[in-house]
Amino acid sequence: MIKTKAYAAHSSTGALAPFELHRRNPGAEDVQIEILYCGVCHSDLHTARGEWHNTQYPCVPGHEIVGRVVAVGDGVRGFKVGDLAGVGCMIDSCGHCHSCHEGDEQYCENGFTGTYNGPVFGGENTFGGYSRTIVVKESFVLHVRHDEKDLARVAPLLCAGITTYSPLRHWGAGPGRKVGIVGLGGLGHMGVKIAHALGAHVVLFTTSPGKSDDGKQLGADVVCISTSPEQMAAQANQLDFILNTVAAPHDLDAYLQLLKRDGTMALVGAPAEPHPPSNVFNLIFKRRRIAGSLIGGIKETQEMLDFCADHQILSDVETIPIDYINTAYERMLKSDVKYRFVIDMASL
Repeated sequence: MIKTKAYAAHSSTGALAPFELHRRNPGAEDVQIEILYCGVCHSDLHTARGEWHNTQYPCVPGHEIVGRVVAVGDGVRGFKVGDLAGVGCMIDSCGHCHSCHEGDEQYCENGFTGTYNGPVFGGENTFGGYSRTIVVKESFVLHVRHDEKDLARVAPLLCAGITTYSPLRHWGAGPGRKVGIVGLGGLGHMGVKIAHALGAHVVLFTTSPGKSDDGKQLGADVVCISTSPEQMAAQANQLDFILNTVAAPHDLDAYLQLLKRDGTMALVGAPAEPHPPSNVFNLIFKRRRIAGSLIGGIKETQEMLDFCADHQILSDVETIPIDYINTAYERMLKSDVKYRFVIDMASL
């Protein structure tokens, strides 16, 4: 077994603190990665604090992992020692259900295994990227083509990047399409960048007038202050697709009215409590849809990383030492970060 340093939550109310864990020695199909940077996702906070009521403790969060390969099993063909590599939100799935066969492991009908907190439907705990090393089977390891100097800014692509890329691709964000992005946080700022790179006309919705300049610099064609009735009315029936990234309960009807006939709003934010009920008439009179989307499969995640490398897309980050993580969680709750915290694991 490989002994490694980490940070863990031991209860829903306790702070994250130093922890020691053991990784398995690499098997024939395994890749061992020295973790260089790990992004801090809102899901980390939800899980560490037990807000989704399924946390296994001790909990070592972190599923936006980039690093360097330090060992490979005898059967590994796609990676070698020294390669840059990434690990996202999953480290396994059943491999034989309909979804897995189609490359949508995130919808595995038997439940994928999370990089931390174990299998979706219950099972042995797994420990994530707030640690110095991780061992993952090759089929769930991703190639990183970005320059090594940009690795801290690459890390959030492994969750925030694919969480926004997948629905934008699935619902056809591209030239001639008007796409709304709701919220300008860790997910939203990636949604703006990716939708712009895909060629869509991008309308950003934010409650913060102070984010208007940021939104336009990130690629938004229009910034709409969602607390302004006049600005919202100007977007009514205008949008083909809305990507809603807000991870707090809010009124969905205000955005449904902005969709054209047959438009779709996809929810990727995961609040701890449900959204208020929607008025069904906002759906049936325009054949509109509310949908959901969960990260992306391994093939699509690799596609996203390559797309971002080709278009020089990186996350906007604040790099922190690991012992700042509890303060970072409190700041994240206040949206006091532009736009993603990333842990420099050399600090552990």
